[in-house]
Amino acid sequence: MTVYVIDDHPLMRDAITMLVHRVRPGLKVVSVPKLNVLDSTVERQGAPELFCLDLKLPDTLGLSGLHAIKAKYPDVPLVIVTGSEASDYEATCLEAGADLFLEKASNPNIIIEGLRSLLPVDETVEASEEAAAAPTKLSKRQKQLILMLDQGLSNRDIAEKLSISEHTVKVHFWRLFRRLGVNSRTQALHFARTNGWLGI
Repeated sequence: MTVYVIDDHPLMRDAITMLVHRVRPGLKVVSVPKLNVLDSTVERQGAPELFCLDLKLPDTLGLSGLHAIKAKYPDVPLVIVTGSEASDYEATCLEAGADLFLEKASNPNIIIEGLRSLLPVDETVEASEEAAAAPTKLSKRQKQLILMLDQGLSNRDIAEKLSISEHTVKVHFWRLFRRLGVNSRTQALHFARTNGWLGI
């Protein structure tokens, strides 16, 4: 499992690497200073499990870096970690395919929480959980999401009900979809109905 930290500032790359290792000690983290060397770096270092991307790189403009990565690696989770303010860029980044938006000025604990929500579960732990709770084990939060999906609530409605941000709602959905092996709200709801979960 490899996490790619794409940022042109060495100190920031080191800081994010340190936070990743606080979430998952021993996880392979590869630093990338510019977007135009990402593909060759991936070829050498291995398939990505997560991208941490700064919006402002020497060879990007606006959201061009985000668009380029999602076009090349559409199924790999991507978190924006940037000095830009959320009020200016968060909504457009999430609409463009980012899974999470974090400001560099955020409290480290907030960044850690965000990274933890997107980092892959350890395969040995995941396998033991699945064996103990086949076919699928949902958290309390995921059960809430299933019920709210059935009510037809939007991300904003769900965020208000749970007193969390909309991007956190999106992260929860990403983890739910990954757990169920589906790609959309419709598929998740169908899965829930098929398995009789709407009474949970």
